[in-house]
Amino acid sequence: MLALCMVFSLCACGAEKALKDLREDADLYQKDVAEILDISQTVYSRYERGFQTIPVQHLIKLADYYHTSTDYLLGRTNNPKPYR
Repeated sequence: MLALCMVFSLCACGAEKALKDLREDADLYQKDVAEILDISQTVYSRYERGFQTIPVQHLIKLADYYHTSTDYLLGRTNNPKPYR
């Protein structure tokens, strides 16, 4: 079975702001979110600044953690409420 690892670039859509805004609204530091994702603070910082693509598994984990949709994180909607 072929495993396909999908990644999404936040650079192209300007969704980096959503990551930072959600983190700051939750009173978290980058290192806190990095621990949630089991990555280094440096890697998370690159996600937030749009310098590195975010793997789909991290995107889903963040959407679940912040109770929002992946579309919101990707800048495809301005509505932070998750789909029902």
